Amino acid sequence: MKSVWKIGESIAKKYLENKGYQIIEQNYRTRYSEIDIIAKKDNILTFVEVRTKRSSAFVSPEESINWKKLKKLYWNADNYAAIKKYKGQYRVDAICIVLNPDNSVNKLEHHEKI
Repeated sequence: MKSVWKIGESIAKKYLENKGYQIIEQNYRTRYSEIDIIAKKDNILTFVEVRTKRSSAFVSPEESINWKKLKKLYWNADNYAAIKKYKGQYRVDAICIVLNPDNSVNKLEHHEKI
């Protein structure tokens, strides 16, 4: 059985592609953290944090992104841009997904510029 986070990342990737984003990388890792999806649309590089929960979860996906996680995301985005010598605009987004018991999507929210 696929883990919840893998299912969520797959759903988020399809969602972004359907919205016209080009997927650049997935699961970009540094020794400090990971960026789930790096995508590009309209010349803006987007670093996407994917948070997935089951519908019975006590905490919403949005609530699970704390200041410590945000700090790591921003640091990783800056680091990625520097390593790749990327000079254009970039931002950090979150895609928050709530799954039904059968792994279908109950709710999907795309939060831009978190």
